[in-house]
Amino acid sequence: MTRYRLGLVVGKFSPLHLGHALVIETALAHCEQVLVLGYSQPEFRGCERARRAAWVAQCFPSVINVQLDDAEIRRRCEALGIAAQPMPPNAAADAVHQDYLAWLLRGPVGLAPDAMFGSEAYLAPCAQRLSRQLGHPVHAVSVDAGRVRHPISATRIRADVHAHRHWLAPAVYRDFVPRVVFLGGESSGKTTLAEAMAAHVGTVWVPEYGRERWEQCAGQLTLADLIDIGRVQVAREDAMHAEAERALFCDTSPLTTLGYAHWMFGAAPPELVALAGRAYDLTVLCAPDFDFVQDGTRREPAFRLQQHAWYEARLAASGGRWMRATGPLEQRIAEVARALAQL
Repeated sequence: MTRYRLGLVVGKFSPLHLGHALVIETALAHCEQVLVLGYSQPEFRGCERARRAAWVAQCFPSVINVQLDDAEIRRRCEALGIAAQPMPPNAAADAVHQDYLAWLLRGPVGLAPDAMFGSEAYLAPCAQRLSRQLGHPVHAVSVDAGRVRHPISATRIRADVHAHRHWLAPAVYRDFVPRVVFLGGESSGKTTLAEAMAAHVGTVWVPEYGRERWEQCAGQLTLADLIDIGRVQVAREDAMHAEAERALFCDTSPLTTLGYAHWMFGAAPPELVALAGRAYDLTVLCAPDFDFVQDGTRREPAFRLQQHAWYEARLAASGGRWMRATGPLEQRIAEVARALAQL
């Protein structure tokens, strides 16, 4: 195959899947540089510009990665002192998109490919139109035109991303797996609910590392231990996220560890404060309406109420998505399942 100076791969990448990957890999094998240019109007939920840019960057760090939305186009046009053109809707005619693509390449993107790679039927007409508008040949290079190797489309994936997860790179699928954390005072049912929700959904959960460390230290934790607990909890969450399907359930977060730094030492180490700011897609505050069970690691029942009030105040001020789980286990599972379905 001919060697090209700059190959172009254009698409919505909503989401980036293995079919896209094959096209990009082919372009990389036959071009000095590859421009991966993406836009969508409207954008699809969960496939916003920042995510598309991150997916391409993680999977193909050597390409020229240009993912656009209206704001990014305006920013580029303002920097160049040119008027921005409105992005055509996805349903617009092929010729409209081809003209817009030519304008992007001449203007806000400022790159001139000599080859265009793709698997869609519009590839050859688009390359021909770009050749006329850019003033130099743009060669059409078809890759898996019949989708024989990867018989999938982003439309099918969006309809049920979990059923089609095998068509996604792990880095892409992870962004469709929400992280749900369970907080609450001692003996409020966090561990029970985390494990039960994982069984209900059919996924994995992350146990509380703090209890494991407490046992290793025979109950004598230092402030340095608490900081390390926060680090390890986050590292384990990240590792388990790669294995999760549909959702990842976490039994406590570094916010719990920050709470114990406050209650035990009157301290708020900056590293632990930063770890405690970790974002979750849903935080579930477990109500202290279970009978208090003293397992030898817990303080008095009044401390459970103090913890609950502290969490409630923190969550209310956070601006994040959170909910209360109350009642018996079956009720809590149903409440969390409803909230999860709305993410």
